Amino acid sequence: MFTGIIEELGKIKKISLRSGVTFLEVSAKKTLLDTKIGDSIAVNGVCLTVVEITKDYFSFEVMSQTIKNTNLGLSKLGQVVNLERSLKVGDRISGHFVCGHVDCLGLVRRKSLRNGSVEFQISVPPAFMHYCLPKGSVSIDGISLTLAAVRANIFTVCIIPHTLKNTALNFSGPSDKLNVEFDILAKRSAI
Repeated sequence: MFTGIIEELGKIKKISLRSGVTFLEVSAKKTLLDTKIGDSIAVNGVCLTVVEITKDYFSFEVMSQTIKNTNLGLSKLGQVVNLERSLKVGDRISGHFVCGHVDCLGLVRRKSLRNGSVEFQISVPPAFMHYCLPKGSVSIDGISLTLAAVRANIFTVCIIPHTLKNTALNFSGPSDKLNVEFDILAKRSAI
């Protein structure tokens, strides 16, 4: 379980295939602190298990289903990714509950400056739109955000300058595919 408040930006250091499993190495500093093998780290909002740690990076084994259904399958060497350690009991929840289980990929349709913030219009498959509640929460590449507008199969999120500067959204633009996880409470109420 995560909060969607990104702790740091990491970089993909190595991508390799071992016995059908993708091995991903990500450089980090802050998120390495107190992290142990077996811990969960959200990488672009995807909950991954740490399988190796050094002083400069950690490694993850990524299943083929995760590669297929998230933007980790589109990763490139040197790519910047959002990192967050799992929530500890007693921590503040500044964002919302994020499970790290991506529901779908969203396609950035538009990125524009609006009243000092950056607005992203993101399209998702129509089957997921019933989870999009105006002023509700959504996780985009692991970032806890509020839905500013919802229409057809597109929703809008507005990013404040601080969030843009400190997350990988700064490097995202039209035609990019982002990991989308809808709010667990919205999913529960839709049942």
